[in-house]
Amino acid sequence: MTETVPFVRYAVANGVATLTLDSPHNRNALSSKLVAELLRGLDDATADDNVRAIVLAHIGSTFCAGADLSEASNADPTVAADERTRVMIEVLRRLVEIPKPVIAQIDGNVRAGGMGIVAACDLVVAGPDSSFALTEVRIGLAPFMISLTLLPRLTPRAAGRYYLTGEKFGAAVAAEIGLVTVTADDPAAEVARLCAELRKGSPQGLAESKRLVNASILAEFDASAEELAARSAGFFGTSEVQEGMLAFLQRRPPSWAE
Repeated sequence: MTETVPFVRYAVANGVATLTLDSPHNRNALSSKLVAELLRGLDDATADDNVRAIVLAHIGSTFCAGADLSEASNADPTVAADERTRVMIEVLRRLVEIPKPVIAQIDGNVRAGGMGIVAACDLVVAGPDSSFALTEVRIGLAPFMISLTLLPRLTPRAAGRYYLTGEKFGAAVAAEIGLVTVTADDPAAEVARLCAELRKGSPQGLAESKRLVNASILAEFDASAEELAARSAGFFGTSEVQEGMLAFLQRRPPSWAE
């Protein structure tokens, strides 16, 4: 029997569960396999009383490229889009509501849906090779579900700029606008330092502190997630999104940009 290669590697050491996104062939895009393994890893870390903190790390030059557009393009657009939006909301909510602090360790590219995952983390450390962009507008979409975690983090002017332009920006700007907690030349060393600080806090103290910080975000999930999911799913069958996704896969400008 052939062993299945994981897309998310799980390891526990010194009270920290590290979930490493390891699907570099598609830039750690949110394929159904990667998402399922990520959720399972988060559940395992939450259930393990020896785990005090969770780290999301990555293999390769990209932390997460967002939705797996090759997978999306091969499915029924209406059914698949509805399923993807609900799964994405589940991932974001899980990160926000689990009672253990989650740290993103980034030293690479973050795009589209990956931005929502970063914003859902409690602490974010970005290295010198990090870059960020909300590219949805360039394929005919908008950052629907990930707004649930992004808008509470970003300054209003930054949200307006990067939602509309899709421009790329670096770690220093990401820290300035609230997406990133701290920049570091050695992200792994800084994450290890933060984990040592977190281990000084009691489990219930950490859980309740996280609950206080994220209460308004979870309230917005309750109020807006269904509407945002419906709006997002409704866009995937449109001609502009079909053209945008095809142009992306063919590595060419979409018709409106030519």
